[in-house]
Amino acid sequence: MNFDMIIEDPLQANVERTIERVAIRAIIMSNNRILLVHSSRGDFKFPGGGLEENESHEECLIREVREETGYIHCTVNDKVGTVTERKMDEYIDNALFEMTSHYYLCELASVEKTAQQLEGYEAELNFTPKWVTLEEAIKQNESLIERYEQNGWLRRETFVLKQLENMLIEECI
Repeated sequence: MNFDMIIEDPLQANVERTIERVAIRAIIMSNNRILLVHSSRGDFKFPGGGLEENESHEECLIREVREETGYIHCTVNDKVGTVTERKMDEYIDNALFEMTSHYYLCELASVEKTAQQLEGYEAELNFTPKWVTLEEAIKQNESLIERYEQNGWLRRETFVLKQLENMLIEECI
């Protein structure tokens, strides 16, 4: 069972252009726990980020997992879903921002780590890798959704966590 979801905020009628971004995100599970990135606001998100020019999905995931978690031996397996988010761009007038996030099951070939390499907002939010249960992550994210309504990834990541929980129940992953 794969998931495909569109999250769309109310859009203005006068959209003049679309700004597209593609992100690749890792689902890494071990011993009934999932590796997520925890922020100083208390929320959890999947390790991953923007696809760079001439980079494959696999190359992006390996790089992002290393940067955000420090784990250096990530193996990319099957794609399990996609979430597309559409909203008015925060920075450009009359522009639609559309981000498509692709989620892949991954494994750590070893627990060898290096220092995180966090960028701007990641460092500001003190991104920290944590192993938690799906239930813990869902509960924590749901408790924050109303408070951090402007946090774009909170709805998306909570949706995917719930999809994974359902897939585990149905033994699809």
